[in-house]
Amino acid sequence: MSFDHILPVTNDRDTAGFFEACKNKTLVYRVCQSCNAALNPPRAHCGICGSWDTAWREANGRGRLYSWTTVCHQVHPAYRVPYTVVIVELEDAPEVRLVGQLNGSPDLRAGMAMQVWFETLGDGTVLPQWEPIEKTQQGKES
Repeated sequence: MSFDHILPVTNDRDTAGFFEACKNKTLVYRVCQSCNAALNPPRAHCGICGSWDTAWREANGRGRLYSWTTVCHQVHPAYRVPYTVVIVELEDAPEVRLVGQLNGSPDLRAGMAMQVWFETLGDGTVLPQWEPIEKTQQGKES
């Protein structure tokens, strides 16, 4: 059996808008229109003020590395080891933290600047992934 990737549920009522935006290479997060609270995980109801007036807001695509772990023991055939799972807090909404994956075991440090990029999977699903901005800038200089 061959595996390309474990696929997320993209048609859930609370997260479908996130995956639709990713198809257009846009990173979004949910906010309350009444009190401006960032809602993560995304949901239709604000737990801060009780409003149902929520919407997707475009993020600038930058963040800071909050945490990470490198996986060295293969737990699923879709993921070749080593790989690193990262948690990135958004620059424009630090209370929103998103997960991504980097190949290998890169040299990372807490708080380093990260930039989003979009990975298209075999079935057409698009996922936001992250890479250090230093690496992105070095690649452009070379």
